[in-house]
Amino acid sequence: MAENGTESPRERYRAQVRAEIKERAWEQIAAAGAPGLSLNAIAKRMSMSGPALYRYFAGRDELITDLIRDAYRGLADTVRAAAAEGADLAGLAHAVRGWALTDPQRYFLIYGTPVPGYHAPDDVTVVAGEIMACLLDASAALTGADAPGAVDRPVPFDAHLADHRDWADGHPAGPAALHRALAFWARVHGVLSLELAGHFTGMGFDPALFFEAELNDLVAHGS
Repeated sequence: MAENGTESPRERYRAQVRAEIKERAWEQIAAAGAPGLSLNAIAKRMSMSGPALYRYFAGRDELITDLIRDAYRGLADTVRAAAAEGADLAGLAHAVRGWALTDPQRYFLIYGTPVPGYHAPDDVTVVAGEIMACLLDASAALTGADAPGAVDRPVPFDAHLADHRDWADGHPAGPAALHRALAFWARVHGVLSLELAGHFTGMGFDPALFFEAELNDLVAHGS
């Protein structure tokens, strides 16, 4: 890095090559899925030798990790921007769906079938936690004595969550809000995964209306 804080020509070139490698990787993933990712094939597409490409990414797992970080960051920024504009829980869900429909391959890389033999580093979960924090904020705002779906009887899973909340990373939301956030997270991704994988094709209904109906049910009943 240059002393004035700007990138040197060499650093800019390296960043450009890394960006092109990732672009070619996304093309491969779109064609054959993440398990078929091949650095040698990418090098061939870029008229590079394999060893030359490995100067930019040490191996497949490092490249996948960078792609996952980019995908999570893109989704987290989308959700945080929606939250900053005042989106409620349903609004956040629509933000997630919009992002996923725009870039299904990025969605499937982080929420689809795990890549065989690959294990993401712990720091990747930090960005994923930003998304859940937004859901928890919105859930806490929606959950209360007068909230839709409020009940005056104990819910066993709520009691369980009171003592199993490590995943919330210290968020102060109560057990009912934790439950609501988990329900949204699970059902939103369940519907989205089916839609993006084409499982609704030919069934004759509008997936957008089904998604909206699921959100309305979650808001009304909480889980």
